[in-house]
Amino acid sequence: MRILVVEDETGLADSLRRGISAEGHWVDLAHDGHRGLDLALTGGYDAIVLDLMLPGLSGYEICRRMRRLGDLTPVLMLTAKDGEYDEADGLDSGADDYLTKPFSFVVLLARLRALGRRAGAARQDTLQAGDLTLDTAARRCRRGEREIELTARELAVLACLMAEPGQAVAKQHILDEVWDSGAGPDGGIDPNIVEVYVSSLRKKIDSPFGRRSILTVHGVGYRMAPDGG
Repeated sequence: MRILVVEDETGLADSLRRGISAEGHWVDLAHDGHRGLDLALTGGYDAIVLDLMLPGLSGYEICRRMRRLGDLTPVLMLTAKDGEYDEADGLDSGADDYLTKPFSFVVLLARLRALGRRAGAARQDTLQAGDLTLDTAARRCRRGEREIELTARELAVLACLMAEPGQAVAKQHILDEVWDSGAGPDGGIDPNIVEVYVSSLRKKIDSPFGRRSILTVHGVGYRMAPDGG
């Protein structure tokens, strides 16, 4: 499996990387919440090991944003807390499993294998707008029977729009969801980047088909036509 480990304790993160890699899996590391969210949304992982307490964004927030964007990658949440309410909050935020530190590495590997089996058997949830279909599990987009090739970031922006068909989606909301809350004038990301990606999406999912499914809502952001344009 391809696994992302998001853990700010560098010693533990390196130990997890070495141990999981020794089992034949590919492992990427992130040490803060913003980097973790960015990799989670664009890396195409089979499972994510996610610490609860992280600098920048918490594990709760990362998981909530992933699920709102239709990202169903299995998440195993790690935490030093052991209260039942912390476990409930983790699962309510969209985590698939929960492991309290200190934990057995053998148990962690078994939990990851179980998540991988469940994910392989799970249905591929889709977002639909008319004949436009976005398969969030397989990260594939189609207009009718025709496959449309999109980048990982384009897929994330489109998922943000298709999750609320017919509703206005604010540009800032897309920035927060896809680029995380570090976006904006002080975050090093030009807010106009959303316009660039929407323009690219229109050229791929609308123009070749004579459609107009992504509509501009002046002063707000964009709206996905529920009938696919």
